[in-house]
Amino acid sequence: MENEIHTLQEFYTYTKGVIYLLIPVILAGTAGFWSFLTDRDKK
Repeated sequence: MENEIHTLQEFYTYTKGVIYLLIPVILAGTAGFWSFLTDRDKK
């Protein structure tokens, strides 16, 4: 297992990278869900 985290800095960098990948997914999901909810009211 070469991907072990040994220091706090490695953990912080890994966590920060994961969050940077998740934020756009969450924002796109929220926008899509909001669009779904508002389009449903119009029909």
